[in-house]
Amino acid sequence: MTDRRDTRWVALIAIGLIGGVLSGAFGIGGGIVMVPLLLSVARMDQRRAAATSLVAIVPASIVGSLTYFTQGEIDVIAGLIIAVGAVAGAIIGARLLRVLPLVWLRWMFIALLVVVAIRTLLVSPERGDALELSGWLALGYVALGLVMGIASGLFGIGGGVIAVPSLIVLFGMSDLIAKGTSLLVMIPTGVAGTITHARNRAVDVRAGLIVGVAATVASIPGVWLALVIPARLSAILFAVLMLFAAAQLTVKAVRGRES
Repeated sequence: MTDRRDTRWVALIAIGLIGGVLSGAFGIGGGIVMVPLLLSVARMDQRRAAATSLVAIVPASIVGSLTYFTQGEIDVIAGLIIAVGAVAGAIIGARLLRVLPLVWLRWMFIALLVVVAIRTLLVSPERGDALELSGWLALGYVALGLVMGIASGLFGIGGGVIAVPSLIVLFGMSDLIAKGTSLLVMIPTGVAGTITHARNRAVDVRAGLIVGVAATVASIPGVWLALVIPARLSAILFAVLMLFAAAQLTVKAVRGRES
């Protein structure tokens, strides 16, 4: 019994370290990898994995966004505006998580990964300054936040896989600033989604905190990695990561249906 518990602790710490590095390097919160690993390694179902991932994302996002801020690679105003829509969206997504069938959630998650990967490969990101704020731009940020928040609450991914490519592709933001801003938005988004999940008793708080502490430690070297990797190479690695996660989940979904 003790050996099994120790093995679970090691697995959760490993999941956090992997998620933390990816969180800092790509500005995605790490949930895109933590959710599949919680499904396969920690043996959680889709709902509990998504809810638990959000707990871990919050501290990792705080440290990651602060590290980007010290490097001047964050748009605080844009982040605050996006957060308005993201918090509302996170609550909506967390409620949808309770009612949608698990099979639907899994295939929707896989489809999201594939779409994000393809879109990332088609666009070459550029590094530069933050955008000048306007009324239409602010409305676009709120709309992006709403979509990001729904994905966060529904899939437990923090929403960064939507925010980062959208800020680069649709808003023309520098890839580093997009990553830092995405992590900033994920703080209130993750908190809102976590509170909703906790009320629904859908979250493993202890597991989430273990993963979160490990992810927080690993997020700092992840940010430094992002600063030295060329923008195009970073985009390719991000797309490969999405496709790998989608392939893993597809295999698991097909095997589950066959069994």
